[in-house]
Order: sequence, then structure tokens, then C-alpha cells
Amino acid sequence: MHAYGTGVWPAIARIDMETQMLGLMQRRNLLISSVITHAARHHGATEIVSRRDDGRLDRTTYAALERRARRLTVVLRALGIRPGDRVGTLAMNSDRHLELYYAIPGIGAVCNTINPRLAPEDIAYIAGHAEDRIIFVDPGFLPIVAAIAPALREMLRAVVVLAPPDAMAATALPEGIALLCYETLMAGTAEEPDWPDFDENTAAGLCYTSGTTGRPKGVLYSHRSEVLHAMVENFADVFALRATDRMLPAVPMFHANAWGIPYSAPMAGTALILPGRQLDPASLLTLLNEERATASAGVPTVWLGVLNHLRAVGGGFQTLGRILSGGAAFPRALMADYAALGVHVHHAWGMTESSPLATWNAAKPATLAMDAQARLDQQATQGRTVFGCDVAALNDAGEEVPWDGKTQGNLMFRGHWVASAYFRQPETSVGDQGWFPTGDVGVLDPEGFVVLTDRTKDLIKSGGEWISSIALENIAIGHPGVAEAAAIAIPDPKWSERPLLIVVPREGCTVTPEEIRAFYQGKVPSWSMPDRVVIAESLPHGATGKILKTELRRIYAG
Repeated sequence: MHAYGTGVWPAIARIDMETQMLGLMQRRNLLISSVITHAARHHGATEIVSRRDDGRLDRTTYAALERRARRLTVVLRALGIRPGDRVGTLAMNSDRHLELYYAIPGIGAVCNTINPRLAPEDIAYIAGHAEDRIIFVDPGFLPIVAAIAPALREMLRAVVVLAPPDAMAATALPEGIALLCYETLMAGTAEEPDWPDFDENTAAGLCYTSGTTGRPKGVLYSHRSEVLHAMVENFADVFALRATDRMLPAVPMFHANAWGIPYSAPMAGTALILPGRQLDPASLLTLLNEERATASAGVPTVWLGVLNHLRAVGGGFQTLGRILSGGAAFPRALMADYAALGVHVHHAWGMTESSPLATWNAAKPATLAMDAQARLDQQATQGRTVFGCDVAALNDAGEEVPWDGKTQGNLMFRGHWVASAYFRQPETSVGDQGWFPTGDVGVLDPEGFVVLTDRTKDLIKSGGEWISSIALENIAIGHPGVAEAAAIAIPDPKWSERPLLIVVPREGCTVTPEEIRAFYQGKVPSWSMPDRVVIAESLPHGATGKILKTELRRIYAG
């Protein structure tokens, strides 16, 4: 007792407190290489199916892919790639692209996935801005690289074609840029015995935005952010991938890292079915059924195409149970159509800047008390915030608006995998509070579900009232004769702006503007109804499958 009063007890207490503060847990860096190491060790026999350009299916396993990825690290070093260097890819979903996903960041370099659907000048800008030292390219995209290579001769050392020797085509490149064969390089190389260890905050991936509002902007991910993002994706109330699942990502691996699936699937031991370039509805449906896919992921336009194909030829899904969709609002009517086929659509929301997951639509206790129509209404929202990220709707004064399902605000997010600034653009830093402005406008309901009202630039302001283009489009999609729809603002001398609706009829259907306008009766206030309806053969789509409203506004401005 007396000893405590002499200063011994405070010293002991201080030591205990320091021990508690430091913790006594092992610490290992959250590295991307640890994901494929885990998959190879604990799910080594799980298969990866890749469809080649000729339609042939090649099969490998996580164990085999991990060994090849370690061999690829030796190839990269032999080509002069060092930690911090950027390496470009211009490729679709395949096992070879997946090897690059692990090998490039595995040695501390940065994997820059480039969208081949962008305009050549944007591809050249991205590769030049990133200072890619090497570009790995699918054979079908080699002409793109050859065309832009002269603009990249200052930094580009080699172009590596993701193919065997017999698939190589003679291609002229500027002097100093080598043309190499991927499988030839791999065949002559031994495996690296182990993956290196380094700081988990090291840059791992670089994705550029699609450039719809100017030049593409780079989002630089870290190993830590990618691993945490993949872990959360596999939560029970998010992707919930399991070792018994077979996942077919129809979202390309150049689109925000295929939404993290190349990391979350191996982490769970989920089989991967990689469709390559053949993403047309018939090819996609065949692959889903023949390879017994239980889950898939893609933007709404992909699933609209598949559904229209099913309507035309009949049939259904043999094993598919759930679809993961994002990138644009998924129409409520389309969700109902898929539910009738036994497929549940899970809606998510985010951006390249959020890796991309920020919200996920999963039920809460209050959902269980809803009737079927109310549940479908909630299912069509953008969902609720996942752990590790936070979302807020702020007014123009920077104050958070009430969660009442009615008060609109500018949607912001922050979290462990949200960008703090764009690559090589320090002036874009989001500041101390970390709220990243998404450019979306929306509301949060009392349960925290985000309802996306519109993109800021796509809102229609008519006579001082805001009209949501998304709401108008969702109603149009509900018409049995409409396959696709887009609403835009056109100038009006009296009301400043009025909504114009462009619709594409379903195959074999005929619709009239009067019929479509009548379909809005009772669904929206009269002042929100489109003044004009245009029947079109098709709508323009961008590099990620989104409708190009900038192009529609150019076409219909008059």
C-alpha cells in the first residue's frame, strides 16, 4: 500500500497505458500482393475463365495465376520498371490483364488502366500525363497505340502485346519504342520467389476520369485504399462474394478497376469469368449461362441490352441470382423486369474518385415493414453508405441538409478510399474536412438512403423549379414500348429551360410522342412533363456506357 504513494504506482500505470496505446498485435502492410497470395494458398484450385477474341475459352487457377504474376515481376524489372514508375494497360477483362493488376503494383510500380474507348487524343494525353514507361495492349487495340506512339516517344520504352507469338502483327513504332510479345517474355523468365514488402500507402493504381468535363483527370489509389475497399465490398450487406460464387464482371477492368472485383473476388475465393471484348447481349447471356455465373456486374445499359435480347429470343438465366449495377441510375421498371426473371439488382453509387464504392443498396429493419412497391422504390435508390466512407448532402452555404427525403443538397463523400486530390493537380485538394464534391445532387431519406436527383449539370431549371432528368427517364423506361430514354434541358424564352425527352423504342414496337406524354399523366406535376418527345433510333453513349447528354444538347439545342 505504502509503495503506491511513493511514485511507483504512477510509473506502473504509465507503462500499462503505453502498452495499451501501442497494442500488442502483429502489423502487416495491406498490400495488393497479399490478396493473390491468399487466393493461391487457400483457393488455389478455383478457376479463372478468360474468353479470347476468337471466342475460345482459356482456363487457369488462382495458384497458377499467382505464379505467373510473380514471373511477370521479373519481366517488369528486366524492362527497367522501378518503384513509382507508371505502366499503362489498354486491355479488356482477361487473365493476362489480371496478372498485370497484381504484378505491376506488386513491385511498387503503378498500374495505369486506360480506357480504349476514349478518343485517341485523350488516350495519348493520359499516357503522356502519367508518363507511362511501358504500355501493355490487347492485340485489337495495338493500332490505337501505334497511332499515338509518336506523341509518347519522350518517355515510352516499349509496347507489349498481350498475346502469344503467333498472334503478333507487324506494327511500325517510332525508333526507341520496342514492340514485344507478352508470352515470349513470360516463357523465358523464372518466377520471383516472393513478393516484396513496402509501405501500404505506396501508390498502386491510376485511373483517369472519362473527361466529360474537360481533360481526363487522374485518381491515384494506394495499396491500403484498394485492399480496404475490397474488404468492405465483401461485407454481408455489400457484394457478399463467397467461395461458392462465380462472378462475371461485365464492367471493364479499365472502368474504376472493374469496381474492385479483381481484388474482392480473389480475396473471397470467388471464381472469375472474364468476358474479353465480347460484351454484346447474346455473347454475354451465353457466357453467363454456360459458365454458371451466380453474380455479375455492369452498367444499366448492359442489362437493358441483355433484357431486350431475352425479349426478342426468349429464354432466361440458368444460375444468375444477383446483378451489381452502378455508373448511372438503374430504372425501377428494369429492376422489376429482372426480379420477374429471378435476378435481384443491387444498386450502388460512387465514382472513379471513390474507388468507386460509396453506397450500396441493402435492406434495413424498416425495409421489412414495407409493401412490395415501397421496397422496389427503395431498391431503386442509390443505397446507404458503406462502412469506411461517409456521404453528406450540403446546401450552398456548406451546411448539411436534413435527412427528410425531400431537401436537396450537393452530394459529397469522404473516406479511406476517396481521393484527396487529382494526380499532379495539387490545387484540387479537398481540404481539411475531406469532403469530395461529386457533382451530383440528391437527398437522403430518414434511413440514410441516398436518392440521386441528377448530375448538377443535367438538372433542368424551369421557371425557378428544378426538374430531375433522372426521374423523367425512369418513368419513360417504364413504358412497355420504350427501350431507352434521355431527358435534357432546352432553352425556352418564357421558362428559361424546358425538358425535352428523347426515346428509343423497343425492337418491334412503335410509339408516338403523344402516347409517351400521356404516359406521364398523374406521375409528375404538369409543369414537369416534357413539352416535346423525340423518337430516335439510338442514343449516343460514352466510353463507359453512359448516355452522352452533352452530345444530345448539341444535337437538339435548336
